[in-house]
Amino acid sequence: MHEIHAMLIFNFVKYIEWPDESKSGNFIIAVYGDDDVYNQLAKLYGQRQVKGQDAEIVNVSDVSAIKNAHIIYLASNKSRDFDAIIEQYDTKPTLIITDKSGLGKKGSSINFKEVGGKLKFEINQATFDNSNLKVSSQLLNMGITI
Repeated sequence: MHEIHAMLIFNFVKYIEWPDESKSGNFIIAVYGDDDVYNQLAKLYGQRQVKGQDAEIVNVSDVSAIKNAHIIYLASNKSRDFDAIIEQYDTKPTLIITDKSGLGKKGSSINFKEVGGKLKFEINQATFDNSNLKVSSQLLNMGITI
């Protein structure tokens, strides 16, 4: 499952446009609570560029350690910290990806969900608008819009 999460996160980037003010410095992907997803993303992105910026994958052990991330992946075992992350990043151009039932409706941008034994993902369009992120209609068609 970790490989699938990492691959999906990797692929989501293609379908999302960050605002101009996010296009300087490194493209930061923060992983909170899942070493396996962190390791997979580090392998996938390694020395690559993302949207014209150098990728920087950070493995964080505390919400306060997350600084100006483009993407935050919150593992299900850390979902109790979801509200703190939303409070900190609610209107920032940060894609928040979660893996716990109900968090899509609570305000994450994308939430992984198992449906009939298959991994699907929910997309909360309102959070994209709120964060000033543009999501392509292709990604909206692939996910479950909530």
